[in-house]
Parts: sequence; C-alpha cells; structure tokens
Amino acid sequence: MNSLTFGLCQMRVSDVKEENINKAEKMINEAADRGADFIVLPEMFNCPYDSSYFRKFAEDKNGETVKALSQIAKKRNIYIAGGSIPEKDQGGNIYNTCFVFDKGGNIIAKHRKVHLFNIDMKDRIKFAESDVFKAGDKITLFDTPYGKMGVAICYDIRFPEFIRIMALKGAKFIIVPAAFNMATGPAHFEVLFRSRAIDNQIYMMGCSPARDALTSYISYGNSMIVDPWGNVVSKLGYDENILVKKIDIDMIDEVRKSLPLLKNRREDLYSLKLND
Repeated sequence: MNSLTFGLCQMRVSDVKEENINKAEKMINEAADRGADFIVLPEMFNCPYDSSYFRKFAEDKNGETVKALSQIAKKRNIYIAGGSIPEKDQGGNIYNTCFVFDKGGNIIAKHRKVHLFNIDMKDRIKFAESDVFKAGDKITLFDTPYGKMGVAICYDIRFPEFIRIMALKGAKFIIVPAAFNMATGPAHFEVLFRSRAIDNQIYMMGCSPARDALTSYISYGNSMIVDPWGNVVSKLGYDENILVKKIDIDMIDEVRKSLPLLKNRREDLYSLKLND
C-alpha cells in the first residue's frame, strides 16, 4: 500500500504564547513518536481565538512560533502544517496564516485565510475576523513526495469553488486547520469535510483546537480525516488528544477510476450566466 501517516494535534490553547508553543512541540513529538510523517496543528494554536488577542500575539515569519516549528520539523524529519497564527506583515497588516514546513524545516507554503469569518447568528454567536484580519488573496498548493497538497483555513471550506480549484490543480490532500464553534460545528463540521471529500475525491484533514468551556469562543473539536469516498476514517472527540492515522494514497486513484466525477464534468455548461 502506498501510504502516508498523518498526525492531527487537537490541543487546548491558553492565553500564554510560550505555553502554547511548548504544548505544540510536545504533541508534535508524541505524534512523530507514533509514526506520523505529516503533522497538523489547529487554527490559532498559539493564540486564543479572540479578536482582542490577535494583534498582540501577531508575529512575522521570523517570530518565535515559526522558528520553533521549523526547528522541530528539521529535528524530527517530518512535515508540519502549523495550524494558523496571527501573522504580521511589514505594513502592519494582520493575517490568519498557516505556515507549512518540510523535513528540512524550510517554509514551503504560506496560506493566508481567504474567506474571513464574519458571522452574526441571532442569540447564538457574533464574530468578525475582519475587525482585525486582512483577507488573503491566493490559493495555496505545495508539492510533497506523497503528492500535491492544498491548505484552507476554517471558513474557506464553505466555498466549494475554492476547494474544487485545488483539486483541479492536482491536490490529493487538503489540510484545514479549523476552529468551528458550538453553533456551527455540530451542524456543519463533519458534513462539510465529507462533502468536499466526495465532491473532489480527495482526502480532507480537519484539525481543531480542543474544547474549553471557559473561553470566550468555544471550539467544537472533533478533528477528523475523511477519505475520497466520504468516509470518516478517524475522528477525535472534544478533549485534548492526538489522532495518528495511516491512509492509503492509492485509494484516490481507485475512487476516481470507479466513479469519474472530475472527468465527467460539463465545463461548457458551468459558466455563470445568471440572466439566461
């Protein structure tokens, strides 16, 4: 079997950056000890998911969080998708950003969240990432020996065109650090990951922070891996935990051969002609 072992680190996040970095390193080491080749951290793993913290915790590519992940990727000879952190550019803009590292500790991709999470659910939850974050404007793909991969962050997954473009450009695995909440998570988290996997016949990896009822924003948890047939092959609950799972890379081609959805598309009919 042509395989790859993923490790998803569902960690509880505190309001002390150093503690979060140290915990991430500990969980990465444990996942690597259990055989993970590619390890994924949650959205906002070094910072509480709260607008009042984003600017204070922000750092650039030379910051302490990025350096720590680079060093451990090189030391353990693993790939790491560094969840997301508040990233600050030279102009002072803040982004919700995922840095990806190869086995040498090099940054091989950087995804800035494209679709900002602005939500107002009456009597349930209100949140506006755009109060602090600037939206990214690029689709992020990168090559590995296991195949091409893509990165999306949380709300990005709700836009099927965004994920479809990644698949059409060759992505066979899409990594999604995602801090869904207790309103949207139970309703949509699994449904969205399964839908995007089925639509594009790819593996979808969703890594969430662990649930903490004492925070202003309560994460849903339930980090999971979904295969190209839409099966949830492995899933966590809401507590802090690590998911390590070997996946069958050949399954992607097998599913696409048996059910050739991407080949059967009718692009001649898909242009947006809303007035016709």
